[in-house]
Amino acid sequence: MPDFTISPVLARLRLGSIKKRFGATVALNGVSLDVAPGEVHALVGENGAGKSTLMKILSGALAADAGSMTLEGAAYAPEGPLQARRAGVVMVHQELAIAPHLSVAENIVLGAEPGNAGFVRHAESRRIAGEALTQLGRPDIPLDVPAGRLSVAEQQLIEIARALALGCRVLVLDEPTSSLTQADTEKLFALVRRLRAAGQSVIYISHFLEEVQALADRYTVLRDGQSVATGRTTDTTIDRIAELMVGRQVEELYTRSPRQPGEVALEVHELAGPLKPVSASLQLRRGEVLGLAGLVGAGRSELLRAIFALDEVRSGSVRVGVHAGPASPLLRWRQGLGLLSEDRKSEGLALNLSLEENLTLPRLEPLIHPAALAAEARTWIEKLGVRCAGPGQAVGNLSGGNQQKIALGRLLRNGAEVLLLDEPTRGVDIGAKQNIYRLIDELAGSGKAVLMVSSYLPELLGTCDRIAVMCRGVLGPARPVAECTEHQIMLAATGANAA
Repeated sequence: MPDFTISPVLARLRLGSIKKRFGATVALNGVSLDVAPGEVHALVGENGAGKSTLMKILSGALAADAGSMTLEGAAYAPEGPLQARRAGVVMVHQELAIAPHLSVAENIVLGAEPGNAGFVRHAESRRIAGEALTQLGRPDIPLDVPAGRLSVAEQQLIEIARALALGCRVLVLDEPTSSLTQADTEKLFALVRRLRAAGQSVIYISHFLEEVQALADRYTVLRDGQSVATGRTTDTTIDRIAELMVGRQVEELYTRSPRQPGEVALEVHELAGPLKPVSASLQLRRGEVLGLAGLVGAGRSELLRAIFALDEVRSGSVRVGVHAGPASPLLRWRQGLGLLSEDRKSEGLALNLSLEENLTLPRLEPLIHPAALAAEARTWIEKLGVRCAGPGQAVGNLSGGNQQKIALGRLLRNGAEVLLLDEPTRGVDIGAKQNIYRLIDELAGSGKAVLMVSSYLPELLGTCDRIAVMCRGVLGPARPVAECTEHQIMLAATGANAA
């Protein structure tokens, strides 16, 4: 394999032969990585490959068992995240770390507040925060509102603004576009390119390989705790990177078996919530996958929550099979609905409980005996391809992709006939995506009905039978996927064209 590492003289950051164990589990086994000034370096790999562990070591959250790091030619071994940030290494995590009760400005300067004798200079804080948001192309975000009132996409931007305000030399972005609209993603890309032009170093972690090819100068692939390849993105293809990630040739990503839609399983008529949806009507049949497209904030998640009776319904109706009228989440479960939340950390999983406990919630009655619980969990762990130490491992200790598999597995194990899937592959690697797409295809083939929200248009076009577009809370008519293109969907999502 050609060597695409750079000279120690040219590197701003070097990680050499980093090793890390957690008990008997080898998380990192001699990983090396170098990043030059003015370079965007993509770090890619499947969930569980070691990316998160490596970045935790870089950002001071963990200490390596062996290996070395240098920053600007000097030894670098931060004793904590604060020390790493003061050295100029800042990480923006995929899972948000916002203080919701503090203002936007207070969040941006958090940990580095300007002040004298213990008193914060608020005017200077606002100036620093405003400059950071202007760099991001979002000076319109108000500085004084509590951060918890912002959308998830805007909260993600606040995290990035905080990193800029700290004056970082190495910026680590972990799945930064997972909650951003297309417009905000384009602004983020423009920002990263400006940082690169100014000599900044950026480590970019993403499961969207199209982003890697469009934005990164070089890439490093991790697999099973080892760095297996480093190269220039201009010299490779997305398919080749995917093969390096999974260690084999990647087959067709989207599984599409012949489907025959049956009877109506879910019918929604002019449904409206307190704010969103404004108006939504749809029919979902057994044996089909219906996709919901739209920009972040359009009201797609609110529609799923209203259908599942998690959010208030202001007007309209929901019919599940023969069931109509008022409902509760428990009643929806009993009617055969299952909801996979977009926010698996807060709503989709009990992180402190084990895999077996999460998989068997909320239906435990036949499986109270520990041996029966473990046996049932092992069946689903194997079927879903979950990488774990065993059924007794805490879900919070799994990688994001494996957590998503457990959240989906609970719906399947509980026999849901109508599945409401909100961003089912968010933060999931390409191998896990293949597995989830295969499961969705099997579900439709077995006569189950799937309503799927996704912000990734190739995913909707590859897995769905029909697609409906939501714009500003209004759901347009569903169209056969053969009649849809990415361009048409985006026009409808932005209101530039009738859906």
